Amino acid sequence: YVIKKRRIAMLNQAILVGRVKELQDDAITIAIPRSYKNEDGEYDTDFIQVHLTSPKIQESAAEYLQVGDIVGVKGSLSTNEGNVWVNAEKITFLSSRPKNDEEEKED
Repeated sequence: YVIKKRRIAMLNQAILVGRVKELQDDAITIAIPRSYKNEDGEYDTDFIQVHLTSPKIQESAAEYLQVGDIVGVKGSLSTNEGNVWVNAEKITFLSSRPKNDEEEKED
C-alpha cells in the first residue's frame, strides 16, 4: 500500500486598505479599524508597519502620500522576534494628491 504525498501550494500575500498614520523614508504605518466591536462597544484599530521595498515605491510615496491619506497595499508578511510587517510590492493611492498642490493652495 503506497501513500502518495500531495504537494500543497502555500501563499504569503497580504492586501490591506488603511489610513496613513506615519511616514518614513522607507516605510509607512497604516491604521486599519477592525470590523467588530470590543467588549466596551468600540472598534479597535490595528497599526501595521509597511516596508516600501523598491526605490520606485519610495519615490511615489514621498511625492504623493500624506498623513491621513487612504492607501491600498499589496505585499507579503514578514516576521522577526514577534514583530510583524508587510513588505509592499504595490501601493495604490486611494485618496491622495501631490504635495505641491497643497502648497499652491496655501499661497
